[in-house]
Amino acid sequence: MCGRYSIFISPERLADRFDVTVGDEYAAHYNAAPSQSLPVVTNHDPDRVTHQQWGLIPSWADDDFSGVINARAETVDEKPAFADAYERRRCLVPADGYYEWTESDDGKQPYRITRADGEPFAMAGLWERWEPETTQTGLGQFGDGEAADEGESVVETFTIVTTEANEFQSAYHHRMPVVLDPADEREWLASPDPDLLAPYEGNLDAYPVSTRVNSPANDDPAVVEEVDA
Repeated sequence: MCGRYSIFISPERLADRFDVTVGDEYAAHYNAAPSQSLPVVTNHDPDRVTHQQWGLIPSWADDDFSGVINARAETVDEKPAFADAYERRRCLVPADGYYEWTESDDGKQPYRITRADGEPFAMAGLWERWEPETTQTGLGQFGDGEAADEGESVVETFTIVTTEANEFQSAYHHRMPVVLDPADEREWLASPDPDLLAPYEGNLDAYPVSTRVNSPANDDPAVVEEVDA
């Protein structure tokens, strides 16, 4: 699975790498966590970075539905929560690393996994638009008596597609995010090709990091520094 990742490259490098426009909302995340608003590139708006909440909520979900952070590649085309998004709403989730935890004598040791060349990459994602069933009476009214724009209540969310681990990843977890080859990124946005959802064939690297990454409150450069395992 993928429950934490990092994306802290400069906005200029992000724009150049993915051939997109990057707005002022973009900020570095050394410890990106579920429920946060994070940068994505969607098939509906492929020329710019937008921000969505990590944890996909299907359009039909009720108000107490918990967002789903990962979608299994093997069943993404048939699960009710993902099938429509798989066909209609795909995205790229930019990253420069992701985290996995392994058992150790002192508990679980986190590792940061990156491309071996250190380059940023895109994870395959799905996205959705969801609107709460209920709103609190009166909160949509302004001083002039006009109702707030209904679009303000719409929440856009995303999930990261996972697949079986490749040989390298299997030392850390039996599954991994779908890391797309750069040549396949635009193809994923254009078409739901299941052949793209395969284990990554490129070279990866991993190193131990501090257990500070366990808390989403710790989102600073020290989180990605190598430590002794």
